[in-house]
Amino acid sequence: MLYAILCYHSEEVVTGWTKEEDDAVMARLHGVHETLARNGQLGPTARLHPTKAATTLLKNQDRVIDGPYAETKEQLLGFYVVDVADREAALAVARDLTRANPGGAYELRPISLFMPGTLGEVEETAPA
Repeated sequence: MLYAILCYHSEEVVTGWTKEEDDAVMARLHGVHETLARNGQLGPTARLHPTKAATTLLKNQDRVIDGPYAETKEQLLGFYVVDVADREAALAVARDLTRANPGGAYELRPISLFMPGTLGEVEETAPA
């Protein structure tokens, strides 16, 4: 089952890290990544640029504005896609990530994969 693991943290804290602190966190995360990759569980991952680089399209208004205007206390900093057996396995991955990068929160969501070129055909991976 595919899960998206969304990484939230205070952008002020993360952008305030020294290069050495950031490198240390990334090195610890790399250890988690290697384990997931070795087990064939790691899909795409991304570290997002700071929110000042964001653009938001307001739904139903066809209006584009600069910045991240979602109502959140912490900012979405990146995400993982993992292929694991179930929710408990996804929680185990999130706990490993938390040990590598403490603070903030990890939100887990089952995802359905929509394959380009297969119009109308969807591989359902979310629970019914």
